[in-house]
Amino acid sequence: MAQKSRKIKATTSTPRKRAPEPSNITPTRQSKRLKSSPITSASRTVKKTHNSYVFGDESESADVESAIEKEGSGYEDEDESASNMSSPPRSEGDSEEEDDYTSAEETSRKRKSGRPGQKRANGAKSSKPVKGQELWRPGVKTGLAPGEALFIKLPKARETGKTPYKDDTVHPNTLLFLEELKENNEREWLKVHDADYRQSQKDFNSFVESLTEKIIEKDETIPELPSKDLTFRIYRDIRFSTDPTPYKTYYSAAWSRTGRKGPYAGYYVQIQPGGSFIGAGLWHPEAAPLALMRRAIDRKSEKLKNVLLEPAMRKEFLKAVAKDEKKVVKAFVDANSGDMLKTKPKGYQAENPNIALLRLRSFTIGRKLKDDEVLGQGAVKKIADWIGILTPFVTYINSIIMPDDDANSDDDDDDDENEDENED
Repeated sequence: MAQKSRKIKATTSTPRKRAPEPSNITPTRQSKRLKSSPITSASRTVKKTHNSYVFGDESESADVESAIEKEGSGYEDEDESASNMSSPPRSEGDSEEEDDYTSAEETSRKRKSGRPGQKRANGAKSSKPVKGQELWRPGVKTGLAPGEALFIKLPKARETGKTPYKDDTVHPNTLLFLEELKENNEREWLKVHDADYRQSQKDFNSFVESLTEKIIEKDETIPELPSKDLTFRIYRDIRFSTDPTPYKTYYSAAWSRTGRKGPYAGYYVQIQPGGSFIGAGLWHPEAAPLALMRRAIDRKSEKLKNVLLEPAMRKEFLKAVAKDEKKVVKAFVDANSGDMLKTKPKGYQAENPNIALLRLRSFTIGRKLKDDEVLGQGAVKKIADWIGILTPFVTYINSIIMPDDDANSDDDDDDDENEDENED
């Protein structure tokens, strides 16, 4: 016991000097293999305790190592020691005791194979993506060397030819573009022919501006508005349509007291190869103006009939029918029979003498235009003259559905006079 105590005193009496921690040594744990290897006493070792690293001779750190082993430390099996420690050559059995670390090649191989657990259902192999649905695909191979560039010229509009562009007529290139659009009604095609589209749109807008001036001369209630407030877009609304084509194959514009939109009756012009059209009136009105029209027809149908019996109206818009009230009414009803009621409207008797007019849902008049009438000289003047014939018809409808103050007071006086006559 005395000898042991002396040893302990000798050990504690000599303070252990802590060597400076070298910068190139990473703290590691010593394996069993290093414990049994013949290392010289002069070699430096690095031992890890629970809270610190101890640097010293092999003989000085033996007590600390034995204390750690008695405590059941888990730091027995570790990888290689520090670079400044000398280790014996490896034997064949040593490879079985080393920890299993994944090499760089195995890591890259695992990354290529994918994450574990992500396998195809039923062991199916990945197939090639469908064309057009892949996330990425190579572009067009141009064969250009690095630093070279390829310039593609933008497509230009169709040449004017011998016929110059004029404001009072539609150019033949405009109808030609609409005809080609009908055969190639696709977005890709229009992108390629964007120059032709812009040129034809500009031509139609200038035609509308010239026509607006003439219409104002015929109907003073039409305001002077820019073409953008009068023309309709060429794009179709296909949300609730069975026709998937994205574009209209015609240009169109409308004139009323509020432009192309509003509650008033107005004039309509459509330019299309073989389908140009001019019309006027009230198409598919809402319930309130429709009720006013039926009320006016039931009480004073002669006002509408007198407008339809005009010679120019019958000649240009009612198939040149004779001056007969029944024939004129029949021609007018046939022109609006597409959406008329099959039976009498609510609140009216089937024996009403004006039941044919009361069953109508639209009140329009129009005629087709030949391509020569649109392309020829003075097309604006011709269309303006036809609109002048339609002006009394539009004026009558607006006096019913949106009457002015003076017109409204006159109608009330007439109604009062009729009631007084009936009482007498």
